[in-house]
Amino acid sequence: MSYKILIPQAVAKEGIELLKSYGFEIKNGSGAKEEDLIKDVVDCDAILLRTAPCTEAVLKAGKKLKIVARHGAGYNNVDLEAAARFGIWVTNAPDSTTNTVAEFVLGAILAISKRIFLMNRKIKEGDFFYKNTHKGMDLIGKKLGIVGFGRIGRRVAQKSFYGLEMEILTYDPYLKKEDCPDYVTICNWENIFEEADIISLHMPLMKENIGCIGIKEFSNMKESAYLINCARGEVINEKELILALNEKLIAGAFIDVFEQEPPENNNPLLSMDNVIVTPHMASNTEECMILMAVQAASEIIKVLSNEKPSWPVNNPIIK
Repeated sequence: MSYKILIPQAVAKEGIELLKSYGFEIKNGSGAKEEDLIKDVVDCDAILLRTAPCTEAVLKAGKKLKIVARHGAGYNNVDLEAAARFGIWVTNAPDSTTNTVAEFVLGAILAISKRIFLMNRKIKEGDFFYKNTHKGMDLIGKKLGIVGFGRIGRRVAQKSFYGLEMEILTYDPYLKKEDCPDYVTICNWENIFEEADIISLHMPLMKENIGCIGIKEFSNMKESAYLINCARGEVINEKELILALNEKLIAGAFIDVFEQEPPENNNPLLSMDNVIVTPHMASNTEECMILMAVQAASEIIKVLSNEKPSWPVNNPIIK
């Protein structure tokens, strides 16, 4: 039997070649909007999904669908409940981004603490001595607060402790002391914001944590502290972050993800001296893109071969 795989957005050729090696037909999507997927999915058995919205309407239109394989670790763009109801597996590639994003966060820690991007801009503007009044800070002995201690959070902790000699704090409501490395101190929600010199966010996006970090948390942080968000933009109340930065409640921020992507050109975060912004690129390496595509493709192959996937994120009612 020949199966057809919908790929709404471009993925690494290695993933496509793996699917083709099993005789599957590839259908490149006509777009990444909901209406595009509804139209394209009708004759497809699987979707290899990046960031396009896989809503209940899309899943309902996919009468032949057996699996939606997410390209990466997150899956908040898929209606899991509807997929389960329709008997469709949803999978992710949970470890595909771990090391890549952790490396990026390490770069963010260094960039923001040493004010590298600001100095880069100032020297190009002809101000060599701007550095004299805008010094950075050393990281040895400083406290890194990791909010969310999953795969990426753990790897960031490991690299920061052993590589930068930072003290590591974490908050994670699901973390048990016996599952925590001995160099990590578990904090409650209030303490981690109060004590950390740098806060790095690593929680998944769920309904209950949308906008959970706002003016209360920023007010609790040290005026010298920095915030790094390479998780999901929606976990921060962006207006309140902008207010906190303007009021100098915190020293600065490194923002890789936004409430709205791409952000509006007039978003204040794009023009503030104490903010570094990047375009949702923490996992954007050649190696990571290949791994995400191959792992997603391998899950499609398993399900279409009547096997249980390795990384399911729902429990479908298989008819």
